Amino acid sequence: MNSACLIQVRGVVQGVGFRPFVYRLAKQHGVSGWVFNGEDGVTIHAEAPESVLAVFIAALKTQAPPAASIAAIEVQPAEANGAAGFAIHQSERHNKPTVRVSPDLPVCEQCLQELFDPTDRRYRYPYINCTNCGPRYSVILALPYDRPNTTMKAWPLDAYCDAQYHDPANRRFHAQPVACPQCGPHYLLNGDNALKDHAAIARTVQLLRQGQIVAVKGLGGYHLACDARNATAVNALRERKYRKEKPFAVMVKDVETARGIVELSSAAGTLLTSVARPIVLAAAKADLPGVAPENDELGVMLPYTPVHHLLFAAGAPEVLVMTSANRSSEPIAYDEQDAFERLAGVSDAFLVGERPIARRVEDSVARAGAFGPVILRRSRGYAPGAVASLPIDRPVLAVGADLKSSITLVVDGQAFVSQYIGDLDHYQAFQAFQETIRDLMSMYEVSGDDVLLVHDAHPQYFSTTYALSLPAAERVAVQHHRAHIASVLAEQCEWERRVLGVSFDGTGYGDDGSIWGGEFFAGSVREGFERVAHLRRASLPGGDAAAQHPVQAAAGFLAQIDGLPDVMEAPFNFPSRYQYAVELVRKNVRCFGTTSIGRLFDSVAALLGFTRATSFEGQAAMWVEALARKSASSASYRFPFESGELDFRALLRAVAEDRKHGLDPRDIARAFQRGVAQGLSHVIRKLCSERHLDTVVLSGGVFQNDLLLSDVRDWLHGQGLTIWTNHAVPPNDGGISLGQTALAAFLCNNAK
Repeated sequence: MNSACLIQVRGVVQGVGFRPFVYRLAKQHGVSGWVFNGEDGVTIHAEAPESVLAVFIAALKTQAPPAASIAAIEVQPAEANGAAGFAIHQSERHNKPTVRVSPDLPVCEQCLQELFDPTDRRYRYPYINCTNCGPRYSVILALPYDRPNTTMKAWPLDAYCDAQYHDPANRRFHAQPVACPQCGPHYLLNGDNALKDHAAIARTVQLLRQGQIVAVKGLGGYHLACDARNATAVNALRERKYRKEKPFAVMVKDVETARGIVELSSAAGTLLTSVARPIVLAAAKADLPGVAPENDELGVMLPYTPVHHLLFAAGAPEVLVMTSANRSSEPIAYDEQDAFERLAGVSDAFLVGERPIARRVEDSVARAGAFGPVILRRSRGYAPGAVASLPIDRPVLAVGADLKSSITLVVDGQAFVSQYIGDLDHYQAFQAFQETIRDLMSMYEVSGDDVLLVHDAHPQYFSTTYALSLPAAERVAVQHHRAHIASVLAEQCEWERRVLGVSFDGTGYGDDGSIWGGEFFAGSVREGFERVAHLRRASLPGGDAAAQHPVQAAAGFLAQIDGLPDVMEAPFNFPSRYQYAVELVRKNVRCFGTTSIGRLFDSVAALLGFTRATSFEGQAAMWVEALARKSASSASYRFPFESGELDFRALLRAVAEDRKHGLDPRDIARAFQRGVAQGLSHVIRKLCSERHLDTVVLSGGVFQNDLLLSDVRDWLHGQGLTIWTNHAVPPNDGGISLGQTALAAFLCNNAK
C-alpha cells in the first residue's frame, strides 16, 4: 500500500535543473505525484511504499544536480490520492518569495561539446546554455525563476527549443534562458548586424591580436580586453581607464596556461576551477609588464561564458587582460547605451551581446589562504547566495560600510549578501548602491515598513545617511569593527560562543569618536563585544586624507618617537607633505586620534620608500607585503604589549634605524611583518588565558595580508586555540553588512 508525503526542499533549487532531476528520480523509483517551484524552494508531493519513499528522499540530497545547494529537506505526512505517474506542475505563488537565487554558472562541459560540434544546431552559438549552466542572477527580473521573469522574455522559443524546454527527459527542460541561433539573441561587433556571432568574434580576435582594446559583454557587465603580453596595449588601457597602478586581472585559455604564469597550488587550482570561476590570486611566475606593477601576485581566471571559449578557440591571445569596463572607481558598465557613452575613447571596439543584463555583477576575487579559501571580492558566482541562517523571523536590511560596499537582506532568517558594489564616495557607485537595495528588496517583496534597518555607527557615512532616509520599522547602528567579528561568527552560525575577536583594518568609527582599526574584543554575538585592548593611539593629520598619503600617516605615528633620523634626508627623502603634516600634529590642527593598524602599515611603507600618493586603497600595505615576501630573513622587531595597548614605537624605531643604516628594505619589511605577527600572537595568548577563551576570530582588511596570517598561524601553532577567519564573505568591508545583521538581531531582542 502506498504512503504519501509532502517534501519541501529549500536552498538553491530553482534554475539548476532540480525539478527535472526530481522527475527522473521519481520515474526511476516508481514514485507518483508532482513537483513545482514555490516561493521558498521546491515542493514535492510523493506517493509510494514507505521503503521506496525513504530511498527517494535520501537520493534527493545525495544525487542532486551539481549546481544545486540544498539547505534543508522538510518531510510531512500527506494524504495519498492515488496519483497516476509523476508530473511537473507550474510554479505557485501564495506568499512572499524566500527561495535562494542561484548565482550565475559557468558554461558546462556538455554545452561546450555542442558549442564546437559542427553538426549541432547551436554550433558556435554564444548564448548556449542548459539547466546545468549559464546566467541566473544576472538575468532574473523577479521570482519565481521562470522565463517571463527573465531578460529572455523578449525572445519566444522556436519549435526546436520549445520541444526541449518542455521535455522532462532533456537537460534543457525549463532552462529559462534556453535559445538557439534561430530564435535567440546574438553577439554583434559594435552593435552592427554586419558582423554577427562567429564573424563578430573572429574580427574581435583580429583586433586583440593587433593590440586593440575591445569591450566584451559578459554575464554581469562588460570587460575591457587586450593582449596581456602586449605592453603597449596594456599601458594604453591604463592611460585610457585612468588606472595608474592597480593590478589588472587576466583570463587564460585553460589551466595549463594558468600554470605557466602563476604558481598554482592544489588549493588555488581547486578555487580556479570551482563553479564560481573567480579571479584567483597566486604568486606570479611570468613577467607581464604593466599588468600588476610592483606586485608579486597575478589575478587569474578561466573562461566561464561561451563567448570567452569562442574567442580563445578563434585564436585570441592565450592570456588576456580582462578587467571591468569602466573608468577608475566607477561601477562596471552593463547597459549598452551606458557602455557606449562611458567607454568612448577607452575601447576601440564593442563586442555586444543582445541579451540584456538585469543587474551589474562584477567578477569575484579569491585566494587560497593560510586558513583556507578566502573571498576578497564577493560577486559573480557567489552572489546573492545565502551565507548564513540567522535566528530571526522579521526581515532585516543591512547597508554595510562605504568602502567595498555590499548589502545584506535577511528573509525568513536567510542572509542574502549582495554582489560587490564599490566605494560609495563615487557618485556612480552610490547610485549602484541604491539600485541594489531596491532590486534585492523588490525581488523578495520586502517592504521598508516591515524591515529592521541596520547601518554603520559612523554618522557621516554615505550608507548611514541614506539608511536614515529610508522607511523602516526600526533602525539600529552597529559599530564597524564589532561587525567584522560578527561576520565570521555569522558564517559559523555561532551566536553563544565567547571569543577573542581581533579586528584590524584601515579605518572605522570608534565608540569614542576616534578612528579605530587595531582592536581586540571579548564576547559573543548574543551578549555583545567588549573592547579589551587596542593599538597604541596615534595622531592622524588630515583624517581620511592620510589614507592616500603614507608620509602623512607617518607624521602622526613618528611624532611619538624620540631620536629618529631626519626623514627628509636620504635614504628616506620624504616630500614636503610630511613636514606640513608634522606641523598639523604639533599644533593639533585637523588631527584625529587613531588606533589603525592599516595606517601603521602605511607609515612603514613610507619609511621603506613608498613616499608618493597611493592610487588605490590598500596599495602601500600590499607593497610592504610584496617586499617582505622577497626576503628570507628570520628577524623580528619588538611589538610590546603593555596596559592593554600594542605599542608601535619600538617597531617603528627599529624600521627607521635599520633603513638609515642601509639594511635591505626587503629584510626590514619581513622583520616588521614578523614583528606584527609575533606581537599579535602574544596578545592573543595572554588575553585568551586571562579570559578563559579558546576561540579566536580574525577579521578586517589587514587580514587580507596572507603572509601576516601565515606568520600568526605559525606563532599560535600548538597553543590549543581554534582560529576562525572569513570564508563566505570578505574580511574587508565587503563582509560588514553580514556582521551588522547578526548583531542587530540580538541588539533589538529579535533573535529566537
